[in-house]
Amino acid sequence: MLARTKIFFKTTLLGGVIVILPTIILGFAFKWLFGMVGNGIKPLTDLVVNTMTLPDRFDQPIATAIVLSVIVLGCFFVGLLVRTRMGQWIYHSFENSVLSKAPGYKMVKETVNQFLGKKESPFSSVALVQVFENDMMMTGFITDRHDNGMVTVFVPTGPNPTSGFIYHLKAEFVHPVEVSVEDAMRSVISCGAGSEKLIRALQPKINP
Repeated sequence: MLARTKIFFKTTLLGGVIVILPTIILGFAFKWLFGMVGNGIKPLTDLVVNTMTLPDRFDQPIATAIVLSVIVLGCFFVGLLVRTRMGQWIYHSFENSVLSKAPGYKMVKETVNQFLGKKESPFSSVALVQVFENDMMMTGFITDRHDNGMVTVFVPTGPNPTSGFIYHLKAEFVHPVEVSVEDAMRSVISCGAGSEKLIRALQPKINP
């Protein structure tokens, strides 16, 4: 009993850390970006604030709004750039040569993409799969269907959803459930916590 409690505590704690970690990283990254942009355009913000005849209490909010506007515009123009063929080449070259070598970059990127609900995910739907063709089921994501009736699924390993196993199964052992990819991914990251939606979505099929 004590061993099971310790395992439950460790996996739950680790799952919480994995869920919170991308948010913390994004928060620190945004704080760093805000400070860098703020220092870079300080002469501009000082000029705007000094030319406006408003009470001193409005100086900081105005400066903050200017910095946020510059960041938003910067993100917008970067987004426009990466929509072009040249921009995509520059981005992928920089990512492959620099960003991909940063520890944890891939995991954070994939996790953030799932939380943001990016549509470029290769997962078409969520399924509970019987990889050993018995009563045991695993959380998986359907990645391909084949003309011979086989289904390819990716079964991630928690709490890191970027690693896992690929299985090619008969359709009868793959049970699609009406659960969003984002919800299923959160349960994987949380080491199974929050899987109630998956089980509940399957119940009408196994208990008509």
